[in-house]
Amino acid sequence: MKDGRPLNDERQNNAGKKVAVRAGGHLRSYGRLKGNARKAFPDHWSFLLGEICLYSFVVLVVTGIYLAVYFHPSAQMVRYEGSYAPLRGHLVSEAFNSSMRISFELRGGLLIRQAHHWAALIFVGSILVHLMRVFFTGAFRKPRRLSWLIGFLLLILAMFEGLTGYDLPDDLLSGTGLAVVNGTILSIPFVGSYLSLFLFGGEFPGHELIAHFHLLHVWIIPALMVFLIAVYIWLAIRNKHTQYPGSGRTEKNVVGLPFTVHAVKSAGFFLLVAGAVFAIAGAVQINPIWRYGPFRPDQVSAGSQPDWYMGVADGLLRVMPGWEVSFLGRTLALDNLIPLGVAGGLFLAMAVYPFIESWLTSDDREQHILDRPRNRPVRTALGVAWISFYLVALIAAANDIIAVRLHVSVESVTWAVRFGLFLVPLTAFSVTKRVALGLQRRDRDKVLHGRETGIIKRLPDGEFVEIHEPLGPDELHLLTQHTQYRPIDPASAKEGVKDGVGHALARRLRADLSRRLYGEGTQVPKPSEQEYKEITGKHRP
Repeated sequence: MKDGRPLNDERQNNAGKKVAVRAGGHLRSYGRLKGNARKAFPDHWSFLLGEICLYSFVVLVVTGIYLAVYFHPSAQMVRYEGSYAPLRGHLVSEAFNSSMRISFELRGGLLIRQAHHWAALIFVGSILVHLMRVFFTGAFRKPRRLSWLIGFLLLILAMFEGLTGYDLPDDLLSGTGLAVVNGTILSIPFVGSYLSLFLFGGEFPGHELIAHFHLLHVWIIPALMVFLIAVYIWLAIRNKHTQYPGSGRTEKNVVGLPFTVHAVKSAGFFLLVAGAVFAIAGAVQINPIWRYGPFRPDQVSAGSQPDWYMGVADGLLRVMPGWEVSFLGRTLALDNLIPLGVAGGLFLAMAVYPFIESWLTSDDREQHILDRPRNRPVRTALGVAWISFYLVALIAAANDIIAVRLHVSVESVTWAVRFGLFLVPLTAFSVTKRVALGLQRRDRDKVLHGRETGIIKRLPDGEFVEIHEPLGPDELHLLTQHTQYRPIDPASAKEGVKDGVGHALARRLRADLSRRLYGEGTQVPKPSEQEYKEITGKHRP
C-alpha cells in the first residue's frame, strides 16, 4: 500500500488487453505478455517459502549434475588406493570409491557433495513448511485443490529422492538404513519378497541396488519433480496469487508488487538461498562417509540416524512392540506393518483434508483471500496436532542417542515416546484450539470496545476507567472480514446424497463432523452490525 492505494491491481490490466484484441494476433499476444508482466505479487514474507523450495531445487540440480559426472554407480568391488590413509588397501565398491575420490581428490568436490546434501534437507523442509503455511491459511481451497495435491506429491517424491541419494555412496551408515528398508519391504504380505528381489537384484544386499537407485535418483524422480513444479507454477499463474486479508484486498484483485519488481527481488533471493546453502556446506560437515567406512552386510553402524524427513518412519519402527500374527499360513510382521500404515495414514490425512473440509462446508466458491489461523480454530489445532505427532516420532528415531546422552535406559525413552505419541497430539490440539478461541475473543472485544491506550481516567464518582481508542476502518475490516460457517444440520446433509443405509451413515457422519468443525464451542461469533451500533453508537465501516 502507498498513500492508501494498492501498489498494483490486476484489474488495471484490462484496458491493455482490450486494445490488443482489436489490433489483431500480434498485438493480442503483446497485450497478453504485457498484462502478465504487470501481474501483482503480494509482498509478504511467508510467500518466500515457496521460492526457497524452487531455488534449493535449482541448487540440487546444478550440484547433482556435477556429482553425476564423477560418480560410478556400480557395486563392483575394487581396492581403495586413494588419499585417505585409514582405508587404503580395503576392498570397497566402485560407488564408495568414486564418492571418496569426489570428497578428497576432486577440487571442490567435498563442498559440492555437502552443498548437495544440505540443499536436499532444505528442499524437503521448505516443502513441508510451505504446505503447513498453505494448510493453516486455507490456501488449498478452490481453485487450488490440484495445487495442494501437487505440493503433497512433491513432498513424497522429495523424500524418496533423498532416500535414494542417501544410499548411493554405499557406506556403512546408508547400508544400515537399507537393511531397515529391506525389512519393511519384506513385511508387506504376499508381494514383499518379490519387491525385495527386484529392488536389490537378489538376496539383500544384492548387486543391482546402486544401479537401480541411481536411475531413480538421477533420472526418473527428478523428471517427475520438474514436471510437477512446472504444472504448479502454471496453476499459480492461471489462478492468480492468494493474499492476506486487508483493506483494498478482495476476491477479485491482487494487491502487491509488479512482476518486474518482484522478479528483481526474486533473483536476489535466489542468490541469497544459494549462498546460504554453500556457506552451511563449507562450515558444517555432513555425511562423512570416510568415518563410517564401506558397507558390509555383517556390520551395523552404532548410533545410526536417518535424515530428518525419514525420521517419522524410523521412529515408529523403533517404538512398535514386536508383534506377529499368523494369517492364511503366513506370518504378518505387525511391528513393521503397523508403523508403515500409520506413517502412510499420517501423510494421507494431509492430502485429503481440503476435500473433507469442502464436503463439510458445501462452500464451492473460488477463494483468494487467506484465512487468519485464529479464525479456524479446529483446523489450526488439527495442523498443530499433526506436527506434534511428527516431532514425537522424530524424537523416537533417536531413542538410543537420547538414552546414552541422558544416562537413562533405552526402554524408558521408548515407553515415554509411546505415551507421547498419544498424549502430546491431544494436548497440542486442546491448547491450540483454546489459544485460537482466546485470540478471537480479544479481536471481538477490540472491535466493540476499541484498543487499550493505557491511559487511566478518574470519573466524578471516583471510579477509575481506562480510555479505549476506536479502531480505524482498516483494522476493523481485518478483524471482521472472515466468513463464519455454520454446521450442516442432518436435513441439509441429505442434499446430493442418495438414499440407503450407507448413504444415511454418510449423511450422519457429515453432519457430525461439520458440527465438530464449526459447531458450538469451535468459534467465537464475530460482532454483528447491530451489536457494533449499540455499543459504539455508529455504523461499522
